[in-house]
Amino acid sequence: MRKPLIAGNWKMHKTPEEARTFASQLLEELKDEREVEVVVAPPFVSLLPVKEVLGEGPIKLAAQNVHWEKEGAFTGEVSPLMLNEIGCDYVIVGHSERRGYFGETDEMVNRKVKALLDVGLRPILCVGETLKEREEGKTFQVVEAQVRGGLKDL
Repeated sequence: MRKPLIAGNWKMHKTPEEARTFASQLLEELKDEREVEVVVAPPFVSLLPVKEVLGEGPIKLAAQNVHWEKEGAFTGEVSPLMLNEIGCDYVIVGHSERRGYFGETDEMVNRKVKALLDVGLRPILCVGETLKEREEGKTFQVVEAQVRGGLKDL
């Protein structure tokens, strides 16, 4: 049986030093955890400091976003290769905030999923409906479309 996974997305909270301290405390609390895979997703600027604290221990590291290209003129973005090199294990893709605030589409999410798999990173594919879609009874259709779109041609 597959081990359950619990991921904590820190969103845009904690400075690098705060993240380092929090990761250290979390590691102490969970150092013997073997029943569940624990993943933390700090902001980009805290990925490396948190990885330095976590090392190769039981808590895994995730990034909150990625670009699908390996390199290029994409100001403010990070590539799968960059995240792989600093020791990320997972990357969150398709988050409702990315879809809503930045207009990310299922096609874009699919490109990210494929790019992550190409370098050996594991995507955490987020799916979900908006409140309006839920109130209109469209939950199943929306979630199905996001899953199919995110995993297309895999």
